[in-house]
Amino acid sequence: MKGRAVLILEDEPGWPMLAARMENGRLEDLLVDPPESDPTPRIEAVHLARVIRRVEALGAVFLDLGDGREGFLKAPRKARPGERLLVQIARHAEPGKATPVSDEPLYKGRYAILTPHAPGINVARRIRDDDEAARLRAVAEDALAEAGLGPDDLGEAAPGAILRSAAEGVDPDAVAEDVAALAGLLNEARAAEAGDAAPGEIVAAPDAVTRAWRDWVDPEPDEVIRGDLRLWDDLGALDQLGALLRPRVGLTGEAWMMVEPTSALVAVDVNTGGDFSTASGLKANLAALADLPRQLRLRGLGGQIVVDLAPLSKRDRKQAETAIKRALREDPVETQVLGWTPLGHLELSRRRERRALSELLPRDFA
Repeated sequence: MKGRAVLILEDEPGWPMLAARMENGRLEDLLVDPPESDPTPRIEAVHLARVIRRVEALGAVFLDLGDGREGFLKAPRKARPGERLLVQIARHAEPGKATPVSDEPLYKGRYAILTPHAPGINVARRIRDDDEAARLRAVAEDALAEAGLGPDDLGEAAPGAILRSAAEGVDPDAVAEDVAALAGLLNEARAAEAGDAAPGEIVAAPDAVTRAWRDWVDPEPDEVIRGDLRLWDDLGALDQLGALLRPRVGLTGEAWMMVEPTSALVAVDVNTGGDFSTASGLKANLAALADLPRQLRLRGLGGQIVVDLAPLSKRDRKQAETAIKRALREDPVETQVLGWTPLGHLELSRRRERRALSELLPRDFA
């Protein structure tokens, strides 16, 4: 399959909703909805929360998110027990821990992002044309004013907005509609906060198809294909999906790596296979580091990542660091390269933005 395509799997019995982005037949990104019965708070959902207790030693508060779920907020301000506030699910929690949240929710759309805690209308840096930037600012300002969220309505409480690069050249009505929809979500959340609603979810997290439509726009896909598992199999996506549930990943030549999550970290082991040539170690390591962000993204893995590379001299470490940093520039999940351990392992820290794929797919699929 040539070009860029988005595959949507919907209404397949026993399967969650899936959205996959493929480029020239290779799986590049994957979004998966958890089952409806899954009680885990979902990333980007906005909750009305109540402060349970403050832990001064951590500079944080624990929150009641509703339905027996607990949140954890690093609190820059004083928050007293019993106080109510709007929070957004920021990351997936490790098993047995409270869910990390933010008290500065963002409302994301295809063309704009609403920033209630950061006033002002800003335009993505990639939009370099001053006239186009001014046009988009005017569209956003008018849309917010119509929703009762303009400076004349709210003064200092007026929310800000960021116009995304995808908005460049787009019809003003489409941009205004996007901003208005986000303003409606914000108004809904603020109304719940001002009322007497109990703690719970106020604004639902976007599903996989909505996120695909919102985030996979740069560049635009050549086609969007909806179908069942048979179609996914015909396009080669099903085999690639199954491979993500196995730790072994083939690299260049005979080289391969193992990607294995544990309770403490994700261990990555790079091997040259049967190639014992002088350059085999460096070649395998560069191939592994170039593909590692994609593998972590598709598998939904985050937290601490420890990479045990094939034999690598200290003089080649800079080349390895350059390879992983180049690959991470194209990855949407925030990841830091922390450096080298005394044993020569490369350490990364990756934001837990996604659930592990193994938790979301049917148990009998492999």
